[in-house]
Amino acid sequence: MNAKGHVFKYPDNVDTDVIIPARYLNTQDAKELASHCMEDIDKDFVHKVQPGDVMVGGWNFGCGSSREHAPLCIKTSGISVVIAKSFARIFYRNSINIGLPILECEAAADAIQAGDLVSVDFDTGVITDETTGATFQAEPFPPFIQEIIAAGGLMNSIKAKAANK
Repeated sequence: MNAKGHVFKYPDNVDTDVIIPARYLNTQDAKELASHCMEDIDKDFVHKVQPGDVMVGGWNFGCGSSREHAPLCIKTSGISVVIAKSFARIFYRNSINIGLPILECEAAADAIQAGDLVSVDFDTGVITDETTGATFQAEPFPPFIQEIIAAGGLMNSIKAKAANK
């Protein structure tokens, strides 16, 4: 499984209320949530994001509340992977649960710039900034997490395993 897209870059401590403002949490519709993704920090995000694009953040990405809406709206907007220096623990787990690949790599988050073309090999954890030619090594997901992400999230993974028994 791989990802390739252009980068949207954000600072440290992007919290879940910035990712999806609480005023929009009166719906469970993922497409409606995605239409408001990042709007309080980047009004142009929803108009510019393309399927496969990459989000890069700093330290403590996804801090704040424990809602799954935040990674869900990022994924539904078209982002194929989030790379950050670090993730809030509950955001990390929620991302895996809904099938959004996320990688921690401080060097990549520092070096990669907004607009760069980036590719990620999820099997090896290699992140390549195709704009500059620089490569970075993140810790790849273990096989069981790769299976969850490939299935589109934890519930889909469980259903697939139950159907194969």
